[in-house]
Amino acid sequence: MLKTAPDLSISGFQTDTMLGKNPIRPPMQGDGLALDVQDIFLTVQGEGPRAGEAAVFVRLGGCNLACDFCDTEFESFTTRPLDVVITRVEELSKQAPEKPAALVVITGGEPLRQPIERLCETLVAKGFTVQIETNGTIYRTLPPQVEWVCSPKNSGKGYKPIRLDVLSRTNAIKFIVSSHHTLYREVAEVGQSGNRIPVYIQPMDEHDSQKNAENVAYARTLAQTKGYHLSLQMHKIMGMP
Repeated sequence: MLKTAPDLSISGFQTDTMLGKNPIRPPMQGDGLALDVQDIFLTVQGEGPRAGEAAVFVRLGGCNLACDFCDTEFESFTTRPLDVVITRVEELSKQAPEKPAALVVITGGEPLRQPIERLCETLVAKGFTVQIETNGTIYRTLPPQVEWVCSPKNSGKGYKPIRLDVLSRTNAIKFIVSSHHTLYREVAEVGQSGNRIPVYIQPMDEHDSQKNAENVAYARTLAQTKGYHLSLQMHKIMGMP
């Protein structure tokens, strides 16, 4: 039986965070005709290679990791039929009628934990540009048009190389960096150099204004000295979800 779901309307600015308190959920099997959805909302992509573009975000519930700095709440999800998800994406994309939002970002939690093949295939067939944001630990066969942004996480014993099937699809790698969090001071080699994958660095949001300012300065220095792309969370600066 499907859970009763609230209206998936445009969200307010999301301030709830998991901070590693979420249960670790394994990958799911299934036909993808229903998905656990945290939220669907219209915003601006604030990070990575498409920063600044109007986008409909499909935030899926659950994650297979638990990161102590996670700035997103993704556990109050509900199960939604795929056709309902697609309809809501189309409705939100048309809220700017002169130029509807053409970018759909599928994120989480960890979106590849769920069977999103049908979702991606349907969105691509409808003419949307589809981007997924993944931690790089799970692979699914998605349409070749789907853009992959991989944000690897430190296991506590360093970074592991990104699995080769994920690496072969990755368009950009995004590292979270902090001048305080010892696991996230460095940008590791996870396979990006040999595959010429562009690297984006993003200051960690530590929910402390002084630490955050120092993290921005640290990320700026890394970008200037190492040639990485600086990725600020533009949506937070603008007070958007």
